[in-house]
Amino acid sequence: MSETTKTIITIDDLAKIDLRLGTIVEAQRVEGSEKLLRLQVNIGEETRQILAGIGKRYTPEELLEKQILVVVNLAPRMMMGMESQGMLLASDDEQGPVLITPQSPVQPGATLH
Repeated sequence: MSETTKTIITIDDLAKIDLRLGTIVEAQRVEGSEKLLRLQVNIGEETRQILAGIGKRYTPEELLEKQILVVVNLAPRMMMGMESQGMLLASDDEQGPVLITPQSPVQPGATLH
């Protein structure tokens, strides 16, 4: 295992994570933050509020209708007085976070295998 690899997990650990595709239906900047955006994400049976630190890379307008990968069974977390009800998945490059998105449109709420 390389020094950059985190702790090895089992397939049972991975099975605990509920990953779904979601569609961003609303996005806005969080007042008082340069990078935090408040997203409303349709994950199939419901819409969740997710707060994400992607505002230096993405504008709210360019995120509308974008599909993203979401961890939906993460415990809620308070950030700047608002509850985040999940986490989007992103990578990083020299310009900041890069959203993980499907190659073609997928039904909101679709699970990953």
